[in-house]
Amino acid sequence: MLDPTTLPDDLPEPVDDGAADHLRGMKVPPIALPATDGTSVALAELDGLSVVFAYPRTGRPGEESPGGDDRWNAIPGARGCTPEACSFRDEKARFAQRGARVFGLSTQDTDYQREAVERLHLPYPILSDADLELTRALALPTFEVEGMTLIRRVTLLVRAGVIDDVVYPVFPPNLGAELALARL
Repeated sequence: MLDPTTLPDDLPEPVDDGAADHLRGMKVPPIALPATDGTSVALAELDGLSVVFAYPRTGRPGEESPGGDDRWNAIPGARGCTPEACSFRDEKARFAQRGARVFGLSTQDTDYQREAVERLHLPYPILSDADLELTRALALPTFEVEGMTLIRRVTLLVRAGVIDDVVYPVFPPNLGAELALARL
């Protein structure tokens, strides 16, 4: 089992396949998602600026990745969710200075996400799209592994319910927050 907080040196770089090109300028649909802080969040209804980093799934120490660590590492953009989440944690103050709220987004259920929030001391909520409602409505880029539909790593900059900008692909994942901050 690999440590989910570290990235291998030979991590394959995802290519921009155009799967997120349609997102800029899109209105976010009024879909409320459960959040790890116990609230329900509809991104379409939020005023101001929100940064939403979507990722495949966080791993847990001692648990193998879907399909095995070697297979998971070979999928461009799959590995690195924990380092990405920590990058947003570590840059929270810089986002706050720009008036931006931060949210994580994955297809994992809220209980699984809550464990990661507590273990990694994440100061922002993670939204669960376990039913793929928002993912499908926005046609977010996804991939399949072991019967699971997972979101490819993409960051949405949402202002008053409209997607202003998109970071896709996000690489390397541990610089996800820095890449988003460069767009603000």
